[in-house]
Amino acid sequence: MKSKRLRFNGDIMKEKLRRLEEVSRQLEPDVIKRKNYFDQIGRYAEHYLQNLDDKPAYQETEKQGAGLYNHPFEEEPEPLEDLLELVEQEVDTPGINTSSGRHLGYIPGGGLYPGALGDYLAAVTNRYAGIYFASPGAVRMENQLIRWLAELIGFDPEQAGGNLTSGGSLANLIGLVTARDNTKVPIREFQNMVIYATNHTHHCIHKSLNITGMHEAVMRHVPMDDGYRMDPEALQEQIEKDEKDGLWPFIVVASAGTTNVGAVDPLDKIADIAEQHNAWLHVDAAYGGFFLLCEEGRKQIRHLDRADSVIMDPHKGLFLPYGTGAVVVRDKQKLFRSQHYTADYMMEAQENNHEISPADMSPELTKHFRGLRMWLPLKLFGLKPFRAALEEKIWLARFLHRELNKIDGLETGPSPELSITFFRYVPEEGDADEFNKKLLEKIRDDGHIFLSATRIDSIYYIRAAVMSFRTHLKQIEEVLQTIRDNVEVVKKNSEMRG
Repeated sequence: MKSKRLRFNGDIMKEKLRRLEEVSRQLEPDVIKRKNYFDQIGRYAEHYLQNLDDKPAYQETEKQGAGLYNHPFEEEPEPLEDLLELVEQEVDTPGINTSSGRHLGYIPGGGLYPGALGDYLAAVTNRYAGIYFASPGAVRMENQLIRWLAELIGFDPEQAGGNLTSGGSLANLIGLVTARDNTKVPIREFQNMVIYATNHTHHCIHKSLNITGMHEAVMRHVPMDDGYRMDPEALQEQIEKDEKDGLWPFIVVASAGTTNVGAVDPLDKIADIAEQHNAWLHVDAAYGGFFLLCEEGRKQIRHLDRADSVIMDPHKGLFLPYGTGAVVVRDKQKLFRSQHYTADYMMEAQENNHEISPADMSPELTKHFRGLRMWLPLKLFGLKPFRAALEEKIWLARFLHRELNKIDGLETGPSPELSITFFRYVPEEGDADEFNKKLLEKIRDDGHIFLSATRIDSIYYIRAAVMSFRTHLKQIEEVLQTIRDNVEVVKKNSEMRG
């Protein structure tokens, strides 16, 4: 009787499984449907790219993407063409067009087309790039890229180690955690430890310190010189004072291209001081690091190899899609000790460890196979056009800075070290900050170009970051003309109100 009941229940279960399978197999479209999807997506992408030059760099729409909320998730499928139309209207139209060569507001993520193709292949094949045992080829590819980055920095690629991350924020977090985990001081004594940085250090550093528990350490903001670079003499004086007061110099955070103004700290002198006082030197080169590929960049960024840890963003300097950062630590064993953990259910992974796995060098265990989006463009194009594009950006920024200085009433910051410049118009009468706010509003209302605002020494400036691989001389001349035209508009409006 018992076995009969089990057979009966088994028949019911099989029938239930067959019904569930029939519906769940909709998740596996056949070759005809896949081709149809691919063709529609391809046409959408081509239409987007073909018309990119005519699209505004910034656009406000009535709904600003809120139309998505009128399309809740339903039980039944919807046609792909309808979904692509919704994406075009509600996602790809409002806001900043980060693919545009006239986007100079923030340091853009590039969006190289082969990078997207690499992502497509990585997602379709769904290789698990976290563990060597799971995908030795994917892990070797990512490790090859890390070794290349180490060589670019000047580290010994056999001794250094790192990780491809989601961006500079996670990369900075990993670098600072590695510094924390390789100190002999208990975390309860962090209130006696000192971290040194400038006011132009990226804000993700402060987020990382909060996440890691190091916010209890003393934070010193080191004065800067006229070029907004860390002042080594001020750093030395502050460290000596802190040591005299019984504090321990712990980490010096330097920048190789600040996000705000593109300043490069004097790394050699800072490294001397950090070494003298046994402090960990962490360099944020998220924006500037890849300028090492070109001759002009190497003139500006020197001695990066003296850092203990360095972060770089391929989605900036290699123009890859957003979500591509990297951290490289001079001594890979220090990074490994900080991040390596094991689990009982991963015995095979522990036995098959011919190379260090990315999961042992990062908080991420499950991770996207980011290496393919970076490897494919580098191999497909070669390094030469990347070197040319980066040098072009430096010279474009210099050209922009020079031409801005020719506009009557315009005041600029220092000549750009890399590819960021900032400026403001100083009216003969009235508040300069208010004038420049109105000027930027007019530029954004026009939408043809996108620039951002910043405050430097409490003064309001307009900022231009030349970093898109689609930005060339034509786009910079359009930027200049837009600025000239809108300065005249704001002046005229101010005179009418006066």
